[in-house]
Amino acid sequence: MLRRIFMDHPESVDERYFEHMAFALRFAGCLILAAGAALIHAFIPAACEKTASKIIATLYARTHNRGT
Repeated sequence: MLRRIFMDHPESVDERYFEHMAFALRFAGCLILAAGAALIHAFIPAACEKTASKIIATLYARTHNRGT
């Protein structure tokens, strides 16, 4: 049971547990930055016009083929 919870998914993307943790934490950090840029853009439309979408596109490019 514990192996399934903690190891199966990281192994499915060819990573060890802590490698996967680091990747997921970096991913979360990028999402936080994208959310901040979108929030700024909501109040100041001329600011951060493409920042959030560029971050999301980069994250997608890094992840869309993982585990295949």
